[in-house]
Amino acid sequence: MLKVLLPALLTISLHSAYAAKMATPNKEMNTVLTELNKKGGRPIETLTAGEARKQPTPADAVKAVMETKKDMPKALVSIKEVQVNGADGPIPARIYIPEGGIKPMPVVVYYHGGGFVIADNNVYDATPRSLADQTKSIFISVEYRKGPEHKFPAAHDDAFAAYKWVLANAGSFGGDPKRVAVAGESAGGNLALNVAIRARDEKVQIPAHELIIYPIAGSYMGTASYKENANAKPLNREMMGWFMNQYLSDPKQKDDKRINLLTANFQGLNDATIITAQIDPLRSEGFELAEKMKAQGVDVKYKNYKGVTHEFFGMAPVLKEAREAQKLAAKDLTKAFKQ
Repeated sequence: MLKVLLPALLTISLHSAYAAKMATPNKEMNTVLTELNKKGGRPIETLTAGEARKQPTPADAVKAVMETKKDMPKALVSIKEVQVNGADGPIPARIYIPEGGIKPMPVVVYYHGGGFVIADNNVYDATPRSLADQTKSIFISVEYRKGPEHKFPAAHDDAFAAYKWVLANAGSFGGDPKRVAVAGESAGGNLALNVAIRARDEKVQIPAHELIIYPIAGSYMGTASYKENANAKPLNREMMGWFMNQYLSDPKQKDDKRINLLTANFQGLNDATIITAQIDPLRSEGFELAEKMKAQGVDVKYKNYKGVTHEFFGMAPVLKEAREAQKLAAKDLTKAFKQ
């Protein structure tokens, strides 16, 4: 009987230890998480990809919180839906053009998050909308094929194809093709940095800046932040394993340099901004990514925000840390475009 109980007791004690170390979300962050919990979403790691894509999102929770606030400022941008080149045919994209921008405007190619499996431009509308206004740059948020329907490296190939399309067509929507940066959150942060690396390797114009927000940058799920935040919301360790299983054809692909960016070569890239969240399994690899890029000669500004979780960056209307992080990102992008 004791032999049967020991593994279960060990699992319980490990989960308890991880939970004990996990930081407490601050008041504003907790309000969003409480609202998300009210929406009754099921654990994504227990669902099919199709079911997971229908679950309530942190963006839904933010909208619910915003309904209780009045007279909130809105980003002044116009929106245009377009089709751009993917690696295997056209893919949708959304162009955000800020009011008051001086043409030709700098351009930022933005990649949304979702573990290479879920989410879309609607879910991640807040970031490009806000940053386009703050930087007076055109943001173009591009879709990409997702797993399990389209396995690795489909999303990565689409991301690079879309970047090349922007370089060739920026002038058609008021952009300056000589001033193009990349940005992304979570899986999108991985894609953005991969685009910069591939542009260098294939002798394509490299991005003027890489804005990398809580990226998927490693493949080891035993880091300090994975242990601390094994049961965190809205992203936990089991979800990350599920995402990788959906996107990768073979578990060995997790060691590919495009997934495990910590093994990649960053020499010759332009400066970068890397932002992480304290209550996030991906925090440790984001910090390690910044250190490895610095060691290879890339000028990197790294900032970790305490008391907040994965997905916090787009929550500026209801979260002070998001406003601060967006201000930092906008400042760094603006500086890069002036160089």
